[in-house]
Amino acid sequence: MRREFEPADRSEALLETVREAFVSRTPLAIRGGDTKAFLGRPVDARGVRQIDTRGHCGIVSYDPTELVVTARAGTPLSELEAVLDEAGQMLACESPTFDGRATVGGMIASALSGPRRPWAGSVRDFVLGCGVITGHAKHLRFGGQVMKNVAGYDVSRLLAGSFGCLGLITEVSLKVLPKPRATLDLALEMPAAEALRKLADWRGEGVPLAGACHADGMLRLRLEGGEGSVRAARERLGGAVFDGAFWPALRALRLPFFARPEPLWRLSVPASAALVELPGAVLLDWGGMQRWLKTDAPASEVREAVRALGGHATCFTPGVTDEPFEPLPAALMRLHQQLKKQIDPRGLFNPGHLYAAL
Repeated sequence: MRREFEPADRSEALLETVREAFVSRTPLAIRGGDTKAFLGRPVDARGVRQIDTRGHCGIVSYDPTELVVTARAGTPLSELEAVLDEAGQMLACESPTFDGRATVGGMIASALSGPRRPWAGSVRDFVLGCGVITGHAKHLRFGGQVMKNVAGYDVSRLLAGSFGCLGLITEVSLKVLPKPRATLDLALEMPAAEALRKLADWRGEGVPLAGACHADGMLRLRLEGGEGSVRAARERLGGAVFDGAFWPALRALRLPFFARPEPLWRLSVPASAALVELPGAVLLDWGGMQRWLKTDAPASEVREAVRALGGHATCFTPGVTDEPFEPLPAALMRLHQQLKKQIDPRGLFNPGHLYAAL
């Protein structure tokens, strides 16, 4: 059921808070729905002041014929999706809504994408433009509200996955897509290694996949597209048909796998990579490119094993490691620090949240 909220433009109040912080050099911890607070390091600063975006909400503009929507950062993601659904459209990146508490700004800042990501694109791919309050206490806009306007497009994309360390996102323009005409949820019983081989074969054969996950000895497939192509794929692949409830549960990290007691890691690896040899349990998502690992193994062992496969690892459980995100090489860290200095010279926004040196 759709939850009503009161749209409001509070950009001037947010800007005034940043101005005060700029003058007093007070660090700011950005808060939205607090649904991703478990990710990253605690904001590392004394005297930190919280700046809350939830009151700055509402859809600024939406024309379904243009396939573009602009919404303020504090808008609940579930509310935005409800509006799009009424027009037969969707955010194809399928970011988790976390019981309706996740916000549009948090979606961009964390850049978490759901099961459809390899076939539809990441959060970053759908960002057309952003409003952001920088560490200079200026409210700037980058990009545009139409897909052909690419002015400043890279700056807008840069904010995706920045975890609030570059500035305070105030609004975002996003590309949306029509909902598929047909969807089917299939399950085929097979071991994980065989599932990876099958997915590699299907990758170049035009199978209309929009989700591929291996869990509990079952390869779950979501087929999307025209009715004819989905029906043909169903006849070819076989398997049992389910009601589709698996995919929202996976998107929300609500499958039984995620309730296991071990720390949770997200592994990003090539789709062809071998299975990681660590104690615990693994769930394969994104056709094998994203692998969720539940393990008590030390962080150093997890990262060493994943690097050997050509990937990197992020810890989703607080307190397991001082660096939840993959440590950066020195040269790349210097680039991050230079960028931070240009956009947020006094280090106001979420200091230490992404990395201790930022």
